[in-house]
Amino acid sequence: MRFLNFLVAGCLGLMASVAQAENVAGLYQVREQVAGQGAEARNAATAQAFDTLVLRLTGDPKAVQSPGLAGLRKDPQQIINQVGSDAGPPESVMVEFDPGSTERALRKAGLALWGSNRPSILGWWLNDSAEGSNLVGDGQPSAQPLRQAAQHRGLPLRLPLADLQEQLVANAKQIDASKPGPLREASERYGADALLAVHAQEADGKWQGKWQLWLGDQHEQGTAEGASPEALADAVMLAVSNRLAPRYVNRPGASSQLLMQVEGMNLQRYAELARILEPYGAHLQLAEGTTFTYAVTANREQLRAQLGLARLQELPADPAPASTLPPASAGQPAPDLAVPKSFDGLRFRW
Repeated sequence: MRFLNFLVAGCLGLMASVAQAENVAGLYQVREQVAGQGAEARNAATAQAFDTLVLRLTGDPKAVQSPGLAGLRKDPQQIINQVGSDAGPPESVMVEFDPGSTERALRKAGLALWGSNRPSILGWWLNDSAEGSNLVGDGQPSAQPLRQAAQHRGLPLRLPLADLQEQLVANAKQIDASKPGPLREASERYGADALLAVHAQEADGKWQGKWQLWLGDQHEQGTAEGASPEALADAVMLAVSNRLAPRYVNRPGASSQLLMQVEGMNLQRYAELARILEPYGAHLQLAEGTTFTYAVTANREQLRAQLGLARLQELPADPAPASTLPPASAGQPAPDLAVPKSFDGLRFRW
């Protein structure tokens, strides 16, 4: 355990900067538009911010109706650090929630949380309007509604450059295709976890969008609509969040006690893994060289998905070791020696 002692002694400062970091910036800051004027309208927007945060942190549309949150819905000020305002237009409030108080309240209500380590999404968004067709690229004014919608729903969104070559690839035919093909190849330069393709069209004063999401071998799709480009973007991001969350949220009753080993550990990886495993109540059981064994409470597939985001590779099951017992002499009992056991758990490596 000498290596463990070294890590514990050397990680205190690093843990503060790495394990507490949020992969999704501003996860506990929620902006909501104010519908109306006066204190009552601002209070309503603040209450809506609480609902948005609960959905953002749990991925469960029904979570906000939990009886355990009834008191907080009436008075969310208990977990709010501060409320700011933006005159707009449109006028909005920016509500900053306290992370620790919020998480404790949600867990006390029996709700499982979706951690800040979430899949990065590369968005290929094609707008069709009376003015023509436009692939939204990083740096364009049309990118702002997409970024705001992704932030509102707690998703780390990236956008392509939308240069001439990408505009030729990301046409309507490819955006609507059931297989990503050329889009996946064009996405490699950005290193995102997931690929989102959206074809948005304006018709009769409304915006409608067909979206498709690829994450590994998982394919999700759907449609959304909104009265404006901003409303459509928020509807799409909400739908994507609802599809992604079940893959990562460790819900009560769906978990079991598991052992997992991770090879190739070092100081930085120890701190990073502590942050990733925090939602699973991880306890370090054993450290042998650079191989660490943890006890966690998790669903196997959700744990695999979460560690996959951190680029850990799963190893095959540990084979049963060959017996090293010497043969017993004739008429003599077999020696009473311990037989090494294979590791009965999930195995990964960096």
